[in-house]
Amino acid sequence: MADSMKHKFEVTFWGTRGTLPVSGAPFVRTGGNTNCIEITCDDHTIIIDGGTGIRELGSKLVAAKPNQKIHLMLTHAHYDHVEGIPFFAPFFNENSQININCGVLEGCRSTSELMQTFMTRPFFPVGPEVFSAQINYNTLEDNCVFKISDDIKVSTVPMNHPGNSTGYRIDFAGKSFACITDTEHTPGTHDENILRLIDNVDVFSYDCSLTDNELPDFQGYGHSTFEEGARLAKLANAGSMRASHHMPFRNDDELDAIEKQLKQQEPLNAIAREGDIIKL
Repeated sequence: MADSMKHKFEVTFWGTRGTLPVSGAPFVRTGGNTNCIEITCDDHTIIIDGGTGIRELGSKLVAAKPNQKIHLMLTHAHYDHVEGIPFFAPFFNENSQININCGVLEGCRSTSELMQTFMTRPFFPVGPEVFSAQINYNTLEDNCVFKISDDIKVSTVPMNHPGNSTGYRIDFAGKSFACITDTEHTPGTHDENILRLIDNVDVFSYDCSLTDNELPDFQGYGHSTFEEGARLAKLANAGSMRASHHMPFRNDDELDAIEKQLKQQEPLNAIAREGDIIKL
């Protein structure tokens, strides 16, 4: 391996919106694409979620290296996390190898069934049989740990979300990143699964769709708050937190104000914005 690639661990946000993509002047600084995170560990590419942000990511990957080996980790299958998948360019390259991983979802027995159901009429004109890449489907049990390579470990925990959702942690070269999205907390308590997953993590992204004041109006929707994310970060001794899964009604000025509050508690905390790159 070239020295320039040795222990490269980068996290890039290609989409940080939840529910729906947005466009227009009020959303330019944060971005309008839905959930998609690229994690680069040396020459391994890990992607968490396939929202609209995955389309541009796919074009970049194919342009950089036609023959890709990619690990796609789906937190769950609500539209804002999968709507970009049919337009992901590496799926249409016969030399690409793509592992699609997802936890067990309500109403679906396997990741293969999930993909087949999602890409079917009347919702989509063609099924995943149009893909020419070499695809492996993996259905993950709750609280599983597996390795992508000798030095890349993936850990998962179940989230509190309608229909189920999975949180992921990537450990590599002594550093770590976790993605916690689409989960709802109970005010006054903290999710022990999440605390275990982000224990001493270097950076984690968290579902900050709401504020503590807004949460009662969205009970049962399966989302959390930026204040809870900050509390969890402190309890778990995490290095920093990136607030993500921004609601479509939340404009740049409002997110800037939330970021100011987050930084008052921990200067390294921040809003996750489309195009942000974290080097670990």
